[in-house]
Parts: sequence; structure tokens; C-alpha cells
Amino acid sequence: MMSADRSPGLDFLRADIPIYTLTFAKQVPPQELLARMGADPDSVALRDETSLHDEYGDTLLDADEPVVTTGVDGVWTWAWEQGGTHGLDERVLSAVSQETEAVVLHYNEKPMYWLKYAVDGDILVDFHTLGPLEPTGLAPAQLDEAMRPLGLVPGRSVPFDSVLPLAENAFGLRVTPAGEGEERWSASLLPLSE
Repeated sequence: MMSADRSPGLDFLRADIPIYTLTFAKQVPPQELLARMGADPDSVALRDETSLHDEYGDTLLDADEPVVTTGVDGVWTWAWEQGGTHGLDERVLSAVSQETEAVVLHYNEKPMYWLKYAVDGDILVDFHTLGPLEPTGLAPAQLDEAMRPLGLVPGRSVPFDSVLPLAENAFGLRVTPAGEGEERWSASLLPLSE
């Protein structure tokens, strides 16, 4: 049974978090996900919230070398970048999705959401909430059945509050915040090449 403060879904992301990028990979262990995302191998370690803040301090939100924390919920392993956008990079997403599925969910204070879905190195669906909905990718209509009931219709304005329910409903994504003193795999990501 799940306690009230560890509810399923992406509920805690509905709070006032100014920027984040979550990269989800299906049935990929946390250390493997960090490696696929380009983590500095020397920085990979189990850390709780206190040791993460003690070690990284102000650099937790570094956009060029973001610190990423992982977790596992159901069949999905997630990596949370508090200040970076590495997960949105097509090279990173391609590596993360090799021989599996991957979803990237980005939010920033513009406000906007950006969602990408990839399978085995290929981006199938890619859309953001700035302007009318215009999904791109190799199979931009693949999520239509899950999107339409939420008002996500190509050519129309995107209902802002529909993106998290899409991620929850279409993929079963959830993020359970760490309990007090709970250690999770974390690392700093190496800068992306130009």
C-alpha cells in the first residue's frame, strides 16, 4: 500500500518547480541510464538528498553539466535533471532508447512543456506547448488515441494541463520522491558536444 505522501503519477511535478527535464527509459537499470545519458563515470554514486546538496551545492542547477538523480517506478527508470535539458538532445534520447522505449518530459517557466517519445534510437513523437500542437517525428500520430481525449489535437492550442495526464495515461509514468535519507543513484552529466 502506498502512503499519502508517495502517491502514484506525476503529482509532485504539479507544484511550483521552475524547470526540470525527466528522462524515462523502460526496463533500464539506473546506472545504465546514467551511462547512456553521458554521466561523468567518476561522479556516479548512491546519494541521499543531504549528501547530494553537500557535494554539488549551487551546481545542482548547472545547465551545461546538470546533476541528475534517478529512481525506478514500475517498469520505468527515470533521471531528473533539475536545471538541464540534456534529455531533450536527440543524441542523448537516441542513446537512451536503444533496444527499449524512452520518454522525455521537459518543463520550464515560459511556461511550456515538451514531450518526446523514442523507440530503439528513433524519435517517434515530438511536440511542445508553445503555439498550436504540431507533433513531429517518425510517427507523429502514434499517440493520437491517448492525446485526443485530453484536447491534444493537431493545429489547435495545447491545453496546458493535459501534458502530465498524457504522460501518466499513455505510458504509466510516475515519479516517487525519495523518502528521508533514501539513497538514489546520481551523477553529473558531461557537457554536450556542439
